[in-house]
Amino acid sequence: MSSVTRSRRQVRLSRALGIALTPKAVKHFEKRPYPPGEHGRARRRTESDYAVRLREKQRLRAQYGLREKQMARAFEEARKAPGLTGEALVEILEVRLDALVLRAGFARTTLQARQAVVHRHILVDGKIVDRPSFKVKPGQTVQVKPKSQATVPFQVAAAGAHRDVLPAVPPYLNVQLEKLSFTLVRSPKRAEVPVTAEVQLVVEHYSR
Repeated sequence: MSSVTRSRRQVRLSRALGIALTPKAVKHFEKRPYPPGEHGRARRRTESDYAVRLREKQRLRAQYGLREKQMARAFEEARKAPGLTGEALVEILEVRLDALVLRAGFARTTLQARQAVVHRHILVDGKIVDRPSFKVKPGQTVQVKPKSQATVPFQVAAAGAHRDVLPAVPPYLNVQLEKLSFTLVRSPKRAEVPVTAEVQLVVEHYSR
């Protein structure tokens, strides 16, 4: 799939879910703040509870760029965790390596963050990790491989070029952007995680 086609799909998905999933989608949202399709401008008819819960689950899944199987697996883990399941779910998803690479500003989109990991540019405590789903633990340090730091995409990131389209760095990360390095200081708390989702509806979707 070409990058243009992928970008268009992300914009369509953003409009369907009511959230901007990429910086490009933000601009399209400003022009067309309604769902795609010929009936997009029409006011949504009253949706069923199922449709509302399903969309909320899809919104959360899309923000992390996950397949359904990955999302369902994370939910099962959250269900067994202490505390509120919805909050635990977001906290579990947020410590994925690709999610934190994005939060730190090393990439502009979830897809770019994932590619940085898969293409073996990322070190965790000095060792290459090429699994986007790798769970970073509090105290671990993540950095771009020294050889990769000299490449244009990471030089752009180190200069802070992505900060204008990303949320502020959350308090659970200590980022040294110019060194392309960050440490997960502690586990994230749901209220601090910059994702848009009614997590209780996600829980209800999976619990039906």
